[in-house]
Amino acid sequence: MFVLVNLKAYPCDPIEVATAAADVADDSGVRVAVAPQAANIESVAETGVETWAQHVSPNEHGSHTGSTLAEAVADAGAVGTMLNHSENRLKLADIDASLDAADRVDLETIVCANNPEQIGAAAALGPDAVAVEPPELIGTGTPVSKADPDIVTGAVDAAARVDGDVDVLCGAGISTGEDLVSASDLGATGVLLASGVAKADDPRAALEDLVEPLN
Repeated sequence: MFVLVNLKAYPCDPIEVATAAADVADDSGVRVAVAPQAANIESVAETGVETWAQHVSPNEHGSHTGSTLAEAVADAGAVGTMLNHSENRLKLADIDASLDAADRVDLETIVCANNPEQIGAAAALGPDAVAVEPPELIGTGTPVSKADPDIVTGAVDAAARVDGDVDVLCGAGISTGEDLVSASDLGATGVLLASGVAKADDPRAALEDLVEPLN
């Protein structure tokens, strides 16, 4: 299972979370990555944790004020990027262009979507993975694997029908090791989570509890 911790714009210490994630990954053998704000990518990557961007823009070098250039996040140490998170939606053409931007610098890609139908459309664009995240469950502590497991199995089936090489992750409400096991049982190969770690009083303990059932 792949665990990607999205720090969003939470007022957490990105270095504390990154250091904890790197240590837990080393100790457990579980693949754990952190997606900080763009300004913190370099310092987070220096901790040794696998580092992802929260977004890259659908453009190349040029007159694009406010954009997040794929080359810039790669140079800072990111090895992958999320796209189309429910808090940063993109038009379909822009998702495609952002995937091209990520491909220019060999960034691994995860495209987020709300439901199995959107997952099928996202998988058709050729990302490395897709992630199903019903927006109404994000930050609730109620995982989609419990609230509506058919969404996860439907997403897995939808992606498989389009491209069997595209992995499927699930997010929204993930916070416990039980949630990871449930996601795996439903066919997901990883999870996205945020507040369960980024808002935890002890991020290391939260991550250790999260991956414990996988050992």
